[in-house]
Amino acid sequence: MTVATQVTAADFDDIRIQVRSFVRDRVMPRETEIMDLDAIPDDLRNTAAAMGLFGYAIPQEWGGLGLDLTQDVELAMELGYTSLSLRSMFGTNNGIAGQVLVNFGTDEQKAEWLERLASGDVVASFALTESGAGSDPSGLRTKAVRDGEDWVISGEKRFITNAPIADLFIVFARTGQAEQNGAGIAVFLVPADSPGVGVGIKDRKMGQEGAWTAPVHFDDVRVPATALVGGDEQVGYRAAMSSLARGRVHIAALAVGAAQRALDESVAYAAAATQGGTPIGEFQLVQAMLADQQTGVMAGRSLVRDTARQYHSGEDRRIAPSVAKLYCTEMAGKVADLAVQIHGGTGYMREVPVERIYREVRLLRLYEGTSEIQRLIIGNGLVKAARKAAR
Repeated sequence: MTVATQVTAADFDDIRIQVRSFVRDRVMPRETEIMDLDAIPDDLRNTAAAMGLFGYAIPQEWGGLGLDLTQDVELAMELGYTSLSLRSMFGTNNGIAGQVLVNFGTDEQKAEWLERLASGDVVASFALTESGAGSDPSGLRTKAVRDGEDWVISGEKRFITNAPIADLFIVFARTGQAEQNGAGIAVFLVPADSPGVGVGIKDRKMGQEGAWTAPVHFDDVRVPATALVGGDEQVGYRAAMSSLARGRVHIAALAVGAAQRALDESVAYAAAATQGGTPIGEFQLVQAMLADQQTGVMAGRSLVRDTARQYHSGEDRRIAPSVAKLYCTEMAGKVADLAVQIHGGTGYMREVPVERIYREVRLLRLYEGTSEIQRLIIGNGLVKAARKAAR
């Protein structure tokens, strides 16, 4: 029996209900506090850890809940309903960082780190992005050079989520010449307290207050051979691509959750706010905007669920994740924009949920691969499949 089948439908329903209650009863009333403090309050973090949210996608044998991607996306849609920084706090442990260890780590590496990731005792950061290598890691400049039994890592990463609070960096570095197929990129486990690791000043971002990012410098950081993920120099590119593809489905689901919240706020406002004594929701042009929002949300939810199913079965782990991320993140931006429009001047004011949502969802079209990169992946994949079928 695989880990994915160990969480029954009934058990997962209980988990989802608990997460929904946590989001709506505990987190939503404190969204302004999170925004103003630019931090997740400790009590919310502790509750999330106690609920197992730092390891919901980590296999049960390593202390996680063992949810598969079809279940992951359902939780993501719940988490997207509130401040996206909450999800960001434990997102890398479950997603792009944790999945590198789950899928490519040695047994010894898993034993050393995964249980601590699942409990929240360790926060992991996915250190891939550089000034010349973002959505496409082939432009990586950070280098790892073999020195006896050790590796010495030098380079600089930027926009690294959770870097200011990270205990472990999953670091991608070039060990050979750049090649078109991605060979020559390795991935290393680098504890944050390793000599030569430096975290820069926390970034000041447009939105997602409370989700901290920062540049990270690696100044001749020496790590043992056991830090090489999978014990194989060629693992890096495959690990990056695999983790990013899975992460794209998760981000698509997160976008659906945020769009649903923007829609709900819009409907509530349209039903209550009046113009000339008439609720604005009775105006046909407002109803048209609500209809466009609802259509986008429903289409996005169906797409996410179908994509997660295809990914889980192995049917499509490349084109479908890019399709879902492209559509759902673009859709969330349009729904949030309409939400501000429906609210009028009120929607432009701080502490009004749709203003925050408008700023927060903008980032979803950038990380885990920009919308432009997704279009290239989709188009290239379709052409390759057609050529292969014609042979």
